[in-house]
Amino acid sequence: MLYKIDFTVEYDATMAQQGLLGVWGEEAEAALGAKSTGVVKDLWKVVGERKVVAIVDVDTPDALDQILFDLPIMQKMGHHVQVEVKSLRRYEDFAEDVRSRIGREAA
Repeated sequence: MLYKIDFTVEYDATMAQQGLLGVWGEEAEAALGAKSTGVVKDLWKVVGERKVVAIVDVDTPDALDQILFDLPIMQKMGHHVQVEVKSLRRYEDFAEDVRSRIGREAA
């Protein structure tokens, strides 16, 4: 199953920028490692914001939940990370569904 995940990272006044960058460095290593295995299909950093967008491919929602719990950034500062998850449908499958419905009478 494909999911789009938006991570928005905040930090409080007690954390210096270098502390945030240190945690983000650990997270980058984990994310790029997951990308090399194929679990993470792609990653983007939103310019000018503390936001990362990921497309991941996992078997179940449970597996995704477990992965999210284990991320370095979630373990170290999860209370400052907002995560928004949306499941994705392949566009080809959607297009085929639309084609099969064209001309069909409404129920």
